[in-house]
Amino acid sequence: MTIRERILAVYRAQTPDVVPFMLDLSHWFYHKHGLPWDLSRAYEEPEYALIDCHKRLGVGFYLPNLGAFYMADYGDEVDAEVIKGSRGGLPEITWRLTTPRGSIERKRVWEERSYSWAISAWGVETEKDLRVLGDALASRAYHLRWERYQAWADAVGDHGVVYMPAGYSAMGQLLHYWMGVSRVMYAVRDWPQMMHEVVDQINENNLRLIDLLAASPAEVILMGDNFSSDIQPPHFFAEWSRSYYAEAIRRLHGAGKAVAVHIDGKLRGALRMMREVEADCADAVTPAPMGDLSPRECRREAGPDFILSGGVSPDLWLSGAEVGAFKSAVMAWLDLQPFGPRLIANAGDQVPPGATEERIELMRDLVEQYGRY
Repeated sequence: MTIRERILAVYRAQTPDVVPFMLDLSHWFYHKHGLPWDLSRAYEEPEYALIDCHKRLGVGFYLPNLGAFYMADYGDEVDAEVIKGSRGGLPEITWRLTTPRGSIERKRVWEERSYSWAISAWGVETEKDLRVLGDALASRAYHLRWERYQAWADAVGDHGVVYMPAGYSAMGQLLHYWMGVSRVMYAVRDWPQMMHEVVDQINENNLRLIDLLAASPAEVILMGDNFSSDIQPPHFFAEWSRSYYAEAIRRLHGAGKAVAVHIDGKLRGALRMMREVEADCADAVTPAPMGDLSPRECRREAGPDFILSGGVSPDLWLSGAEVGAFKSAVMAWLDLQPFGPRLIANAGDQVPPGATEERIELMRDLVEQYGRY
């Protein structure tokens, strides 16, 4: 079977010949080759060099991080700007939204050491700011660019399945873009009614995008708020996000799509809550030592039919970790095979900058040798 056939077999509850092996190498690849990556724009063309790297290393491809498969235009009363500047001599990007109620802006600054864009300023501090955000995001109209998706799918071919990212829910926007964790936690206590109104307002707009994705050529839609059960535990998720996810997944399933949810933090409680809204797969699952569950504990919480995609903690990819510990982590993940074929060998989130190429090849070889059904 090809890598593509193996991945789709898992989603169809069929047994592949070998556990599918796929990785998100984008962050590692950019760092390794000193390539800039610009969060202020999306890539209209496939990243051919990145895709070719996956093929050369025998790694399945699935995540087009900066791919632009649809466009979002804001309403006539909203002015959306992206401004490039600097802070302390480092590149900084500002996103500004202006509505009749006022303006808000958020900023991210480049960090060379982690090869990433760190938050340098949040955008929402007051109730008025929150209203501005709600009005702006609720005005979005979406335009399909499926020819771009098809170009990625054609470039990847049988070497993987190109997931279709759906972006953050309303709570994901607040937690990761506009407010941050601590401000959100204060806001849900101090402004509960307004928070509910704005969250509902944004999620209603998100469902318009979900309906378009349901008509896309993609087989797998990727949702998620970078879930971690210490940030969005089940009781919090039930109040603020559950209804949106359940409805989005219901619509996508109705169109024959599978849904993966990105869970790259604490797992206890998060796996169960995503299984209960009937998602098909937990992506980026990070077990111990950085995660809070062992592989077997992940399977116990997920149940037999929920796909677990992940398996190797980010710290184990680095040269400072013993190779034996890396091998043990891969083998512990593959030991889930007897529980059924709903399993994908992957990284716990991305392969990190500084990972050794030898470990990518080692995991590939271990899966090929010991991941056979």
